Formats: sequence, C-alpha cells, structure tokens
Amino acid sequence: MADFFQNGVITTLHKLTDYPAEQLEEEILQYARRRPIALILPSLYSEIQGQALPRIIEELKYVPYLSEIVVGLDRATQEEFERAKEFFAQLPQNVKVIWQRSPRIQDLYDLLDKNNLYIGTEGKGRNVWLCMGYLIASNTSRVFAIHDCDILTYNRSLLDRLVYPVTNPTLNFRFAKGYYSRVSDRMHGRVSRLFITPLIRSLKKILGTNDYLDYIDSFRYPLSGEMAMIRDVAVRLRLPTDWGLEIGTLNEIYRNYAKNQICQVDIIDRYDHKHQTLSEDNPNAGLAKMSIDIAKSFYRMLASMGVVFSDQFFRTIKATYLRTALDFLDKYYVDAMLNGLKYDRHSEEKTIEVFLKSIIIAGDQFLANPMELPMIPGWTRIESALPDFMPTLKQVVDEENK
Repeated sequence: MADFFQNGVITTLHKLTDYPAEQLEEEILQYARRRPIALILPSLYSEIQGQALPRIIEELKYVPYLSEIVVGLDRATQEEFERAKEFFAQLPQNVKVIWQRSPRIQDLYDLLDKNNLYIGTEGKGRNVWLCMGYLIASNTSRVFAIHDCDILTYNRSLLDRLVYPVTNPTLNFRFAKGYYSRVSDRMHGRVSRLFITPLIRSLKKILGTNDYLDYIDSFRYPLSGEMAMIRDVAVRLRLPTDWGLEIGTLNEIYRNYAKNQICQVDIIDRYDHKHQTLSEDNPNAGLAKMSIDIAKSFYRMLASMGVVFSDQFFRTIKATYLRTALDFLDKYYVDAMLNGLKYDRHSEEKTIEVFLKSIIIAGDQFLANPMELPMIPGWTRIESALPDFMPTLKQVVDEENK
C-alpha cells in the first residue's frame, strides 16, 4: 500500500490505485499527438538471450503511443547485430538498432576524439548518449523515455506511468525519475539503502543546510535507470560514462532546471532485475566500483559549489558515514522482521565495510585528479563543434538498419 506523503524538495507521484493501463494509455495517446514519444533501450546482446528482454518486448507490442524505439546495442559482433535486428523487428513501432561497435560508429567516435571532445569508454552512459543524439537528429519525438532491459517483473504500465508526467502538456514537468521498491523475500538495493542515503545524511551533518544534498535526499530510489524527459532536456544533458550515470544525470538536472520541473513517480509495485556482485576484494568491479564512482560524482558536484575537500575531511566523512549506516542497518532489521523478510545482518555489515573503503578510495582519486572530465559533452556543443556530425550519425544508423 503506497502512501501519499510528500517529502523533500521535488514532487512525488505515488501509485495509490490499480488504475487500468488501457485508460492511462488512451490519455497518453491523445497527448502524444502533440508530444510524440520515443523509448531508448540500452541493451547488451546477452540480454536478448535472457529472461527479461523477451518479456519486455512482448509488453511493448501493446503500447499504442510510442512513435519510435531506439535500441543501443553494446558488446555485439556484426553477426549478433544482424540477429538483434531480427529480434527487435517483431515490434510494431518504428525501431532502430544502433550497433555501438559498428566500424562507422567507431569512426564517428574517433572524429570526436580527434576534436578533443571527451566520449569516455564503452558503457551504458555513452550508449544512452548516442541514442539521444540519433533521436535529436531525427527530430520526430518530443519526449524521450529510458528504461533498462533486465527488468524481470516488467509490465507496460511501468512505461505509462513514467512518461505521463512529461507528456501531459498541462503539467510543468520536464524530467521524471522512476522509483520502486526493491524487495523479494529480502531487501535489495544495497547501494541506495546502505551507501547513498547514509552518505548524503552524513554530508548534511558535516556541511549543514545544503540545497543540493536536500535535492538528492528527496529521491526515493536515485539509482533507478528509468527516466523520461522533454527533448530539450536531452539536448543540453551531459552524461557520465562510469557507474555514476544515474547520479550524474540527477546532478545535471539540478544544475539546469527548477525543482518544480522535476518529479519522481512510483512506476511499479515490484521490481526485480539482475543483481551486481559486491566485489569486496576488487575495487574495479561490482558494487565496490559503483560506490566509488558515485562518491566521486558527489564530491565533484559539491566541489563545484565551493566545498573544499582534504584528507581530513574524507576521514570525517568515513567516521560519520559508519555511524549513520549502522543506525540505518538497525532500522532495516526491524523493518524486515515486521514484514517476515530474511535479513542477513553479517552480509549487510560486510557491505557497509566495503562502502566505507569506497569513500576513502573515491576521495584519494578525487584529490589526485580533481580536474578529471568524466562527462560527455551535451549535444549543443557537438552541434556547434561539428555541424555535420548529427546528420551523419542519423545517416549511418538509418543505412545500417535497412
């Protein structure tokens, strides 16, 4: 049972009833005549052979308001690209598959590199960014939605609820972030529960009142990969290429838009997808790597606002975080017991210990390279630097999808 409590500085749109998908879709269909909607699906080829993506495709077949779907295909050979096109061809919408390892796409990446335009390495951030670039160049859709391809519990009402706030022209929202509960027979979402929220609360204790920290703390699930935005937002958006993609996106939205133009929406009752390993012995993989990149994203944002960091400051954060995270652990334990959920306290504390190391590692990396540029330039800069780039990108994708 959802609540209707409005907490924080952004609007929360709850799931209060089981509103029929057909009725909501009929309303969205009317709005989509003025604001056509596109869906971006960042996908690995391996997901085509998994359990989640075939189910997602079956659901998307019955979404009436989508004008186009762009699939960003990562880590695929040419043969796998051809198979992927056949797989997605079952969709009735206009579908384009962007083969990230295409020699012609790689030539475009090389062109950006030669012009000193940072594009990062292969990954979800660059994948989503290029898909946005194609949609901007096509200039047919006015709303861009994004969701992951590993959602085992997917149904199309997730997309309905995600796009509604930014598609309805009578509303003021330009960006919508999806949220949900990560619960099965136990609590999931370790990075959000045990790292982001305790870290943000710790920073608030140390720094005092801070508008940015209040903003991040308002999101119920800041790491969700589900978001929707007006086209103009995507044009200006700079995306990180590391594990900080979701937080980096929220940072960009914070920089560019008023809080009354931002909302979060409850998109599904139960959400389950593949779970990352903790990787406690390897800071370059799993949740350890994710937490380091997220922490650096916070540090960079706060530094841009005038916060001065030092070794002593990071030691203070470490001590404050540990106490705050352990307090949260006690709360989660009681919550789990009351709801009959499994709760492995040892595993939770071990996770906190890994995140504790991440805070210091991220601090060391930030101090060693404070001018690091992990953000891909926005499409306004690409268009200014290379006016022919976007038309060429559209031509390449269209020709490779014939």
